[in-house]
Amino acid sequence: MSNAPTAIVVRAAGTNCDQEMVRAFSMAGATPSLVHLDQLIRDPAALDRFDLIGFAGGFSYGDDCGAGRVQAVRVREHLLTPLREAVDRGVPVIGACNGFQVLVQTGLLPGPAEEPWDPAHQPVALAANAGARFIDDWVRVRFEPDSVCVWTRGLAEAHDLAPEAMMLPIAHGEGRFVASSERVVHALESSGQVALRYVDNVNGSEAAIAGICDVSGRVLGLMPHPERYLSWHNHPFWTRLGPAQRRGDALGLRMFKNAVAAAAPHAALR
Repeated sequence: MSNAPTAIVVRAAGTNCDQEMVRAFSMAGATPSLVHLDQLIRDPAALDRFDLIGFAGGFSYGDDCGAGRVQAVRVREHLLTPLREAVDRGVPVIGACNGFQVLVQTGLLPGPAEEPWDPAHQPVALAANAGARFIDDWVRVRFEPDSVCVWTRGLAEAHDLAPEAMMLPIAHGEGRFVASSERVVHALESSGQVALRYVDNVNGSEAAIAGICDVSGRVLGLMPHPERYLSWHNHPFWTRLGPAQRRGDALGLRMFKNAVAAAAPHAALR
């Protein structure tokens, strides 16, 4: 594909889902590149060459000072302007788990942030799980039918057809979605920025929110890992799913294909 969208996956010390995200973009039809954050900081203009951006999960910089905080500070100081410019020109962005924590701490979510960005007054955050334990499990999710998110288009309808297949893996200790006020949650819901929720609210998130997007619908952050569910064989009980439940692509791959399709018109203009 000569005009296949290009994707950059950002890694740092401690990330451990970068290769899965590279594979997700590749399977979805993009041409991915894995780039270390240090390299990107040295050449921020490199972001101009990509049609999709992914922030991988894991434990960046050992989650020193808090989950995703060190990486978020470095992104905010060196890359925030080119990242915002990328979103403005139509680039879909995803942050899964640790990547979600980075996006909310930089102000890219729920975005747009007023300047100067004040981390002490974030409208949303990812806090310690309500049970104070690390959770590593597959959980049921439900996608919001009125969401503006480009990554989750059509998935609310798919849930109604095959709810047993609507599961995603999670692995986090600080994944409880919290907001500074009920007004913030109401605003996210009213603007279609809530992308998906937990069916069983395993970590105590406000309004069972598992992921949100920005007002453009292009920037998605979520605690579950769609990049770990690219094949039906990844599903924890895939052998018990009938042909009707396993119709088409697996859930995670559908999300990445949605984003690649959204980026394709911009890639064709390069």
